[in-house]
Amino acid sequence: MTNFAPARSRTQRRQDALDRLAGDRDAWVATASAHGVPTLVPLWFLWDRGTLLMCTRRDTATARNLTPRGEAVVTVGHATDVVHIAGSAETVESDAVAPASADAFSAKLGWDPRGSAHGVFLRITPRTVKAWREENEQRGRLLMRDGRWLD
Repeated sequence: MTNFAPARSRTQRRQDALDRLAGDRDAWVATASAHGVPTLVPLWFLWDRGTLLMCTRRDTATARNLTPRGEAVVTVGHATDVVHIAGSAETVESDAVAPASADAFSAKLGWDPRGSAHGVFLRITPRTVKAWREENEQRGRLLMRDGRWLD
């Protein structure tokens, strides 16, 4: 039998999730084509003003999938400390990203994609955020619903 740490309060889970979003750099991003063909890829990200900012080549399935559906699911962390986000997604041309956001992306990740003709930014605005560690945190894992943090 496994002994889990006590389940965290929603307030603590939210803070831990925000800390993970601010500090981590790797995420798994899932999208689907207009025909429902799924794509799952790892991408670097920046938590930027309440959204996830990422970058990929404009010809990738991930970038193409955002046009017909405008939806993405993102997971940050590992299986026993996960932040799971579902939200609306859009492609954003490099020159349309606020300079402060693009600078922060470059500073965090050590890579500035603004000079590439092949790259586009992806911005994912969370609709739902869930966070849990172990089985005892399955209940209460919902932290955001309809784009609003729960109290």
